[in-house]
Amino acid sequence: MHNIILKRNNKFINGTVNLTGSKSECNRALVIEALSKGKVRVENVSDAADAVLLAGILRENQESRAKSQEVLAGNASPDNSEIENCKSEIVDIGPAGTAMRFLTAYYAIQEDEVILTGSKRMKERPIGILVDALRELGANIDYEENDGYPPIKLKGGFKQQTGQISIKGNISSQYITALLLIAPALPLGLELHIEGKLTSRPYVEMTLAMLETSGIKHTWEGNVIAISNQEFTTTSLYVEPDWSAASYWYAIAALADEAELFLTGLTPYSLQGDSVITEIMANFGITSQFRDGGVHLKKENKPISRREFDLKECPDLAQTVIVVCAALNHEASFTGLETLKIKETDRILALQTELGKMGVKLIEKDEVYTLDCSGKFIPETVFINTYHDHRMAMAFAPLALILPQMEFENGPVVEKSYPAFWNDLEKQGFEVVEKEA
Repeated sequence: MHNIILKRNNKFINGTVNLTGSKSECNRALVIEALSKGKVRVENVSDAADAVLLAGILRENQESRAKSQEVLAGNASPDNSEIENCKSEIVDIGPAGTAMRFLTAYYAIQEDEVILTGSKRMKERPIGILVDALRELGANIDYEENDGYPPIKLKGGFKQQTGQISIKGNISSQYITALLLIAPALPLGLELHIEGKLTSRPYVEMTLAMLETSGIKHTWEGNVIAISNQEFTTTSLYVEPDWSAASYWYAIAALADEAELFLTGLTPYSLQGDSVITEIMANFGITSQFRDGGVHLKKENKPISRREFDLKECPDLAQTVIVVCAALNHEASFTGLETLKIKETDRILALQTELGKMGVKLIEKDEVYTLDCSGKFIPETVFINTYHDHRMAMAFAPLALILPQMEFENGPVVEKSYPAFWNDLEKQGFEVVEKEA
């Protein structure tokens, strides 16, 4: 493990960036592919560590199931040791939260007996709401350590008990997506009742759109999403470049004196909710023109007037937008941040701690967060703790345009969603130096 020293000698940005495939889209597509029994193929698989991990786990599971079917059909000899291992297979997803939620639902309807576990932080991230919903449907799931948290044992033998369940809308949308992804494979289908206001609605819409492309129909009336038992159609799912990754380049453009960037492959008709970064950053003078097979960003100097940002629909942009506002001394307020406390780290506390290193306060009152930049100062060097959170590293990196030198703990943490991040910064003129931790 190594740290990253980051510097920038000027505030002029001009260049082209090729982004990896969307982690959010890719993870959904991989589960759809696995459930489709070979009918759906994924194109432009992301090289994000989470997606690579999920793809490998699903591939091994498919190969194992195929071998078991050959044995049952009498076309292959059973290997007793392999059969014994499969009975209590341990699947370690490390820090990959999306994989934990999606695989919980996926394995709940398989015959495999699996223990799903992960990193220390993963064991602190709640899974109880999803487990309760799956148990209600008919899944056999036990907790291995603490109730409501991984690791969990999924014991197979799924027999659907009901086709109607309710789930709170103000929790992670990944719970809802996990249930929707398996819905077509449920004998009774699924009628999902969402209680209260839905958080991160664009992520649920993304899931349904990808299922639709794969031949799965749904209805969404009021707070009820219904998907019947259906077969997937033969098709391919193309994974778009990652708008979450693009957001860091928008932030860099916003903090530059002059900026012209071309981000390849992005379109204005994305399934990704984080494409709203184009509208958010327009408030900071960044124009977006879609042509030449991507988006051209340009910085125009204009006063910032917007003071309130509701990030409920795009919580993964929260760190980026808050850091940009802090850098520009823009004392805005933010809402819709409720889910940030159960991410890779408590992102609220992490933001408060790291912004405090330059005298900026993020103050909470009744779920409204306000920046106080009155005590802001520019340190000669600042050490940024990343808390094993890829977005902490990437959201704070644009500050190299206003701080003389930055050091980031655990540089490889960005591999979770954007492995080429530090290399791309270097290509665009940032000084990037690895340092032994």
